[in-house]
Parts: sequence; C-alpha cells; structure tokens
Amino acid sequence: MKRVLILFASMSGNTEDMADLIEQGMSDQNVEIVKKQIEIDEIAVEELKDFHGILFGSYTWGDGDLPDELEDFYDELDVLNFTGIRAATFGSCDSMYPKYGAAVDILSDKLHELGAEIILGGLKVELTPEDEEVERCKQFGKTFAELLCKESVQS
Repeated sequence: MKRVLILFASMSGNTEDMADLIEQGMSDQNVEIVKKQIEIDEIAVEELKDFHGILFGSYTWGDGDLPDELEDFYDELDVLNFTGIRAATFGSCDSMYPKYGAAVDILSDKLHELGAEIILGGLKVELTPEDEEVERCKQFGKTFAELLCKESVQS
C-alpha cells in the first residue's frame, strides 16, 4: 500500500479545510494517509522520505511569501533528495494580493528541484473552499491517489 503525507501550514483554517477535503477524496483509494500540520504536529524533514507521495499545502503570506512557520522547514528540505517520490501542492489564496497563491508555486518548484515527480498542477482556492471548490479539493485528492498508485511514466 502506498503511503501519502498531507503536510500543510494553515493560519485561518482555510488550508486545513482543503487538507481535510483532499483527505476525504483519497479515503476510498488504496492508500495509507498521514496528515500533519506544520508547527502543531512534530515532523522532521527526514520523515518525508518515508512516503511514496507528498501533498504539501500552504497559504500565501503578504505579497507572495511563504508563511513564517514554514520558512525553517522549507530551508531544511535542501538536504533531501525526493527522487522516486510523487508530489503535488495546494493552498488557500487571496486575490487581493498581487501574487495569487505564490506559496503553492514556490513549494512545487522546491519539490521539483529536489527530484520529486510533480504529478498534479497546484490546487489554488480563493480563501475558504465552498460549493464547487469543495468538490475540486476532493477530486484533487482522489486523482492524486489514483496517479500515485499507477506505475511511473518514467519507469
């Protein structure tokens, strides 16, 4: 069984809501899901190597920055090689800022730079997921799990 880590930073609860919905979308798939919130749950960057798939979520702070609670963890990622790990990113966004959901893109670029196979484009939701965005989050989780369980196209 493939192991998936849903790792996220959330200040207002919007990204946490997305993580919960993504988890729901994966619940009937053949994957083991571990969900952790940075700054609340204990997690060392080395633990990420224990997973076949990583879904990394964050809200965007200010004009396009990672949130403060994620900065140290982000920097510590540089010691890892994610070759063989499949990943995707997600996050709540606010269109009042000039760089919409930049943290989602920053995380995706970092994972790719470290060798992860990005199997889905980043999921961005305006603030709190509602209506069709709820279904988009669930479908994102389901699709990620399905792609994770398929043989790599690069094999």
